[in-house]
Amino acid sequence: MLRVDQTVTTPPPFLTQEISLPVKGNTPVNSEYRLLVLDAPRELLDLCRPGQFFNLLCPQAGGEAPYLRRPMSIYGFYPEKGELHFLYKVTGAGTRALATLGTGDELNVVGPLGEPFSIEDDWQHLVLVARGVGLATLAPLAIEANRLGRKLTAICSARHPDYLMSTEHFAALGADVITVTDDDGSSSPQNLETILERLIAEGRADAFYTCGSNRLLRLLQKVGKAHGVPGQIALEQQMACGLGMCQCCVRPLKRDGAIVYLRVCREGPVFDMSEVVA
Repeated sequence: MLRVDQTVTTPPPFLTQEISLPVKGNTPVNSEYRLLVLDAPRELLDLCRPGQFFNLLCPQAGGEAPYLRRPMSIYGFYPEKGELHFLYKVTGAGTRALATLGTGDELNVVGPLGEPFSIEDDWQHLVLVARGVGLATLAPLAIEANRLGRKLTAICSARHPDYLMSTEHFAALGADVITVTDDDGSSSPQNLETILERLIAEGRADAFYTCGSNRLLRLLQKVGKAHGVPGQIALEQQMACGLGMCQCCVRPLKRDGAIVYLRVCREGPVFDMSEVVA
């Protein structure tokens, strides 16, 4: 049986809540993704940090009866508006049930959970790279980077231009937005590597950030190692409790020359990119 490495310092207790929140909106973004907006109290939103997630109790509706909660990255938290946003892809029983929620319905959530992204003082130029729903996790990070006066480049990837998301969000924050797609081949690792190499040569890449994709992780690890560019990744992993007790979300990481197994929900989901075994 896998066990969490006992030499790893356990993060401090969560500042989290279980709460039922009214739905303010649940609208399609395109043919695959939806934006869920919840009405949330300021005391909950003030706890949220970029890279964290909530565990959602999906409703039993539309013929679906999801058993476990679904972990979902925070797409946006806005204390001034009292709103908590999630961007999700409708793929299975849980997200199909979420898609049935209408204005005024309530959704039970637990969060915020997990370790967030961090921005070091000397990271002045940040490069955000993701595709699909992985872009949702990086959206709050872009807001925080803008608040701190950091410069941003957002490389947004998708299968087709119709599925490119968050580009307007990043552009509104002053980011240099680069879009790549599978359709025209511009999302290939070779082209992305060329883009990253150019940003490094121009002095516009002090740190890389990404979410989810193993293909992007391997590329960023390769380029980062070659040029000494650090980075962070928010891992995606199937979860049950989301609190670290069931230990079903462990992933192998490299620390001090050894492989250790850490919980994505508790020690993560954000990890040093160089530690993750892709």
